[in-house]
Amino acid sequence: MTSPTVLTPALADFVTSHLSIHLAASDDRGIATLVRGLGCRRDPAATNRLRLLIAAPQAEPVLRALTTNGRIAVVFSEPESHRTVQLKGRDAHRVERDPDDTALLAPYINTLVARLATVGTPEAFVRALLHCPTEALCIVRFTPDEVFGQTPGPQAGQRLATGSALP
Repeated sequence: MTSPTVLTPALADFVTSHLSIHLAASDDRGIATLVRGLGCRRDPAATNRLRLLIAAPQAEPVLRALTTNGRIAVVFSEPESHRTVQLKGRDAHRVERDPDDTALLAPYINTLVARLATVGTPEAFVRALLHCPTEALCIVRFTPDEVFGQTPGPQAGQRLATGSALP
């Protein structure tokens, strides 16, 4: 199901609010790989697309899989509530980093430090987990074409209709 309106304003606000992010991809043999995201913002060139920050050295298997087929699944989870959505797309690819991408990294890390502190995760651990030198930061851009609720509970895994309330 492809829809240019999957990324509603409410969904875009949620996924760009400095959440815990994981990107997954699989190669043409179905072998899956995963990397932690380091931020997300709307693509200024097309508001129906997202730009995801990742650390290139840890993301090489994901980047190779995306080069093969462009398929991506990204999970965004709010640590305090476990409110979670998964976005899927078929056009993911690496793009050049720009200054606005780089500027997002520090606020993302600082916000996630604060969010994870509410569930008892030590600041030093979060900063080490999310550390990425600027020169290692890379960007994956994609157009979400499916959205699923992943908040734990009986509705987890269900496709969300365009414009429906977030789980």
